Amino acid sequence: MITGRSGQPHGGPPHGGRPPSVAAEAEGYLLARAQHEEACREAEELCARLPWLTGAQAQDVTRQYVRRRAALTRRMLLDTVARADDLRQEYERHYADLRRALLKGHAAWACAVLAGAGGLGACVGLTAR
Repeated sequence: MITGRSGQPHGGPPHGGRPPSVAAEAEGYLLARAQHEEACREAEELCARLPWLTGAQAQDVTRQYVRRRAALTRRMLLDTVARADDLRQEYERHYADLRRALLKGHAAWACAVLAGAGGLGACVGLTAR
């Protein structure tokens, strides 16, 4: 999970409001660290292509690049989480509709079988007299 300076998660609780597991927390931390390290490498490569920068300027460029990259990554992850939640809700609605249709079909079939059995029983009863 990506957290801000306050330590609070960005974008509300993950996993549909459930508290994250230790494994999910660790995975989120490792993902954030990997993204941070990659951003640092990219910033250093960028500064290496700009030889006229002083040391302080290169540090400032690196800091700004990493900050912007972290914000972009955070936004992309939150958008992905929101889309996943939208898809989950859509599939749950679709599943409920399919389940309802199947139940209606089975109920209709059961009614037809019972009506047929009742009719057959009535016919047998009438012919037995």
